[in-house]
Amino acid sequence: MSRRTPTLEDVAREAGVSRATVSRVVNGVRNVDPAIQELVHRAIELTGYAPNRAARSLVIRRAETVALVVSGVGDVADEDSRNAFASRVFTDPFFGRVVGGVVGFLRPRSMHPVLMFAESPEDRQEVLTYLRQGRADGALVVSTHPDDPLPAQLAGARLPAVLFARPARLVPLSCVDLDHRAGGRLAARHLLARGCRRPATVTGPLDVPASRERLAGFQEALAESGVTDAPLAEGGFTLASGAEAMAALLARCPDVDGVFAANDLMAQGACRLLQERGRRIPEDVAVIGFDDSGVAAACRPPLTSVRQPVERMAEEMARLLDAHIRGERTEPASVVFDPQLVVRDSA
Repeated sequence: MSRRTPTLEDVAREAGVSRATVSRVVNGVRNVDPAIQELVHRAIELTGYAPNRAARSLVIRRAETVALVVSGVGDVADEDSRNAFASRVFTDPFFGRVVGGVVGFLRPRSMHPVLMFAESPEDRQEVLTYLRQGRADGALVVSTHPDDPLPAQLAGARLPAVLFARPARLVPLSCVDLDHRAGGRLAARHLLARGCRRPATVTGPLDVPASRERLAGFQEALAESGVTDAPLAEGGFTLASGAEAMAALLARCPDVDGVFAANDLMAQGACRLLQERGRRIPEDVAVIGFDDSGVAAACRPPLTSVRQPVERMAEEMARLLDAHIRGERTEPASVVFDPQLVVRDSA
């Protein structure tokens, strides 16, 4: 015979309080005496009671779920392209760190992320509908392109949302970001301090604001020391594009002795290309990446990198969204984190 599922009445009887009091504790009502809350929580543990999430949602009018949206600007219609987009996301160490930070905030609060991809107009409409129907309380948006229309659509629909990175065009949504320009300056100053006389850079896509900011900071710090002609090649934030950009730099400037790549994957690609060409790292060419992801420590030699505290940034993004959902924050906020240079063997 199966064991009966514990009820609110069982918890109330075990705690010696009313069913209404147990309901207030379970639903997070804040005007319950802490000692009584402790009694109820102990009774829940003893009875094995598990709240009905659907019933709880009706009471508190929250789904206790947030949409973690990876969004782009493409007009992807076929399944192969959608799968390719998802594969790129899952193989990017940056996204894994975002998920870790988000889950680290949500899990202790019994909140759950739902991963959604928005790489087509239909996908974006699905996200908007999902939120409007109350199936998620808000959205955490990681956008992969500056022309992504989803942030403006969320703002126009007055749906709670927080962005990872400031969008290219101003929208009234909260966001978290990094001082990318300061990160570029850190890389330039470190290469100059090592004695590099012919520094170069592999940029990210130059239509992405973060790429432009990292490049600007790098060039500004070099100019302060009298270096105004540092060569550059544009990459695409991928391993292969880093190698291709490095090959282009060597073809134009074979005397390059220092390289700043705008993310760790491109820096790793640059390192592989340099080693294939017989260049020693860092003796012949010093290499610096950006993000300080798992790639940096796994690279050979281990990669000096500008650290972006992605986990802390993602946690702050989730914290801001929770404040908007609860009504504790009504105006958009912008939280900017400082970068840090992590020195390893490559530079």
